[in-house]
Amino acid sequence: MRVKVTIVCKQCGERFVLRGKRDRGRIETGFKQCLCNNKNHFDIEELPI
Repeated sequence: MRVKVTIVCKQCGERFVLRGKRDRGRIETGFKQCLCNNKNHFDIEELPI
C-alpha cells in the first residue's frame, strides 16, 4: 500500500514530503536523516495515496 509521508524535523523545522510503502506495520521511504544530521526527533504524518 502506497502512502504520502510528511516528515518534519523537530530540531531545525525542515519539512520533507515523500512517498512510501507500508509493509508489515512499517513505512519504508528510504529517509535516513535530516540536513542538520538529526536521526531521531521527527514528527511523522501519513496519508493514503
